[in-house]
Amino acid sequence: MAEKFRFEPKDASELKDNYDLIVVGSGGAGMTAAIQAHELGLNPVILEKMDNLGGNTNRASSGMNAAETDVQLNHKIVDSFDEFYAETYKGGGERNNTELLKYFTQHAALAIDWLADHNIILDDITITGGMSKMRTHRPSSMAPIGAFLVTELLKLVQKLEIPVFNDVKVTELLTAADGKVTGLKATVAGNEKTLNADAVVLASGGFGANQDLLTKYRPDLKGYKTTNQPGATGDGINLATAIGAGVVDMDQVQVHPTVQQDFDHVFLIGEAVRGEGAILVNNEGKRFVNELDTRKNVTAAIDGLGGTGAYLVFDRGIRDRVKAIEFYDHVGLVKTGETLEDVAKETGLDADNLKQTVATWNKAVDDHDDSEFGRTTGMERSVVTGPFYTIHIAPAVHYTMGGVSINKDTQVLKEDGQVIPGLYAAGEIVGGLHGNNRIGGNSIAETVIFGRQAGQQVFKYLNN
Repeated sequence: MAEKFRFEPKDASELKDNYDLIVVGSGGAGMTAAIQAHELGLNPVILEKMDNLGGNTNRASSGMNAAETDVQLNHKIVDSFDEFYAETYKGGGERNNTELLKYFTQHAALAIDWLADHNIILDDITITGGMSKMRTHRPSSMAPIGAFLVTELLKLVQKLEIPVFNDVKVTELLTAADGKVTGLKATVAGNEKTLNADAVVLASGGFGANQDLLTKYRPDLKGYKTTNQPGATGDGINLATAIGAGVVDMDQVQVHPTVQQDFDHVFLIGEAVRGEGAILVNNEGKRFVNELDTRKNVTAAIDGLGGTGAYLVFDRGIRDRVKAIEFYDHVGLVKTGETLEDVAKETGLDADNLKQTVATWNKAVDDHDDSEFGRTTGMERSVVTGPFYTIHIAPAVHYTMGGVSINKDTQVLKEDGQVIPGLYAAGEIVGGLHGNNRIGGNSIAETVIFGRQAGQQVFKYLNN
């Protein structure tokens, strides 16, 4: 068995006073930005306030969306940038920043290629809600994308000897008289330290774990559980606004429909489970929604059940297509039965209703016609092969679409649209790309696409 990869951050004593580039946040966007900048000849450093590295990227499960890729063609999927754009725009309620969205959809395939060039291979595909084609790329092992990507990026960071410091909390961005960002202040081992830099990339994530900030913009979400890691508290947004940055769409918060929350810990059940063929049933064992409608619409349907939550239902064939289910089962989230009657009894569902529901669904798959709810994707396999499984789910806060305002060059903008020189942002800290609903698979794509762009644009800025 191969030895598990371990990454050791630098000791605080090794932190220097001056860097070309400081990247705040060690998730997918931050590491990608640092790697790209380093490969262009800069000397970046990554600062992470938490003890663990990887941020919310660790928790992503489904994959990375892209259109017009060789991987799709290898799977006989013919796609287009225009379709990717149109479906993401529709999924976002046509509220997406079109400048960001155009760049995003036209550079996702390049991001897949960039990862492959670094031996990070995403050669399998699945589908997520709101998409009409399989464009959600993932490793052939079908491992959850997040932890896979974090591990592979950390290997690159280690190979390139990019310094990473954890337990470093940035408290203030520093600017010169002309408004240029010149560095930052941070708390390191209990002491305040000033770090000078020619540029700063904020990649510190959203605010899905900050109840105060959430309820400020969305009081209706008070008390909702969250899928976010504890460090997702919007610190970077506060840092940027303190020096005049504008924000957009702060009231646009995505609630993920399928989250197992019967235990102390909250577990997001990735969209790939539905993308590979699972259905949702209510307490009576009956379907009630197109499972691969947008997250916003599926959430509304589950909330409409009156607080009972719902159940994912799937079989062995679907389980074999989503390796994350092995983890869900390992931690006790999955109910199992050799037959549908068995799993209904184990779950507390009406067995006759469940059998009829599954039979109706299987016929819809065979006929390629879901006359009940109009589902058209994730219908490649029926629910026929025992054992059968259920997971109880309910909606939880998942993603904050709002954040700091940027242009397609990842430059942070003031409220009046003017650029703050030397300040860049990428990832969930940014607002505008997703409109009022993020499509599953677009967040990981965003981190790599705009992380690369941030690294490139910092290089361009420092070499003008």
